[in-house]
Amino acid sequence: MSLLADTVAAIRPLDPAAMAAAHARQATLTKPPGSLGSLEDLGVRLAGLAGTSPPPLPEPAVVAVFAGDHGVHAQAVSPWPQEVTAQMVANFLAGGAVVNAFARQTGAEVVVVDVGVATPLLTDAPTDAASAVGSRRPRLVRANVRRGTGDLSVEAAMTRDEAVAAVEAGIRVAADLVDNGARCLVTGDMGIGNTTPAAALIAAFTGAAAADVTGRGTGIDDETHGRKVGIVQRALALHRPDPGDPVGVLAAVGGLEHAALAGFVLGGAARRVPVILDGVIADSAALAAAALAPDAVGAMVAGHRSAEPGASVALRHLGLEPLVDLGLRLGEGTGAVLAWPIVASAARVLHDVATFDSAGVAEK
Repeated sequence: MSLLADTVAAIRPLDPAAMAAAHARQATLTKPPGSLGSLEDLGVRLAGLAGTSPPPLPEPAVVAVFAGDHGVHAQAVSPWPQEVTAQMVANFLAGGAVVNAFARQTGAEVVVVDVGVATPLLTDAPTDAASAVGSRRPRLVRANVRRGTGDLSVEAAMTRDEAVAAVEAGIRVAADLVDNGARCLVTGDMGIGNTTPAAALIAAFTGAAAADVTGRGTGIDDETHGRKVGIVQRALALHRPDPGDPVGVLAAVGGLEHAALAGFVLGGAARRVPVILDGVIADSAALAAAALAPDAVGAMVAGHRSAEPGASVALRHLGLEPLVDLGLRLGEGTGAVLAWPIVASAARVLHDVATFDSAGVAEK
């Protein structure tokens, strides 16, 4: 079997006994029942994922920023030049991006994965993904499958073999991080033009109209937005992607970072650690992961609600409710890393809060 097939086969449903135990424990803690709202449900899900109650604390956390370029950039879907992708990778590795600042604030680590950057990267950053755990310096993983995708509006974004290679690159990153101590995986992305394939993926997997899932990305004007919607419509009409063939959908209209993020989610689910989804790029990748392994949804935590319209469509399809809604649309993993302390708090409640009996507090 292939790495992808082995990983999918390893993904199991949430453990009902552990979930029942966590739910029962919630009822004994020194708080009114249900007073922590969705955090209580999240704690129960974390127990089901780990197969034990209380669940392990989801720490340390590592943000993996998957980077790639896109042939559809030639259709003027973004005002930013494609070279910015590689320049931002250098910025991540130097610690100067927003995700680096948020990671320092929360205590998360950062690893950057070149899975499809068009410009060769020149850097002295450490290249061992595993050593990112516990490191304060961002690491670079060189896993470039090809230097940017094809233009999805006129040809397949990549071959089927390339899509599988990108998915498996994401699986390997997840496995390396978990094997070396990470207990929470956080999705990040970088790629100029990558909201266009994200919109195409969301439309393909959910059946939504292109106009309903195509947003303004980095802040495009009305004319560019209209052109972008038309490009997504053209790509869907050209390729007619079949949601029953998720690898085929990724190959036709996806991006290398989208495919790698799908693998990253699958890798986390197979290792039974939570994977916090960031914005529309991660959400579109999560749809592919769920199509490959429906039980992978049990490992997914929606970190925030992106301002991109496709994100809400994707999360609704997955049955996930985001933890925070701050109007973010940056990507990089910024919203997901901000949500990580909330995820950890949901587990911490089951560990640390006293019961009515142990605290000598009268129940209602």
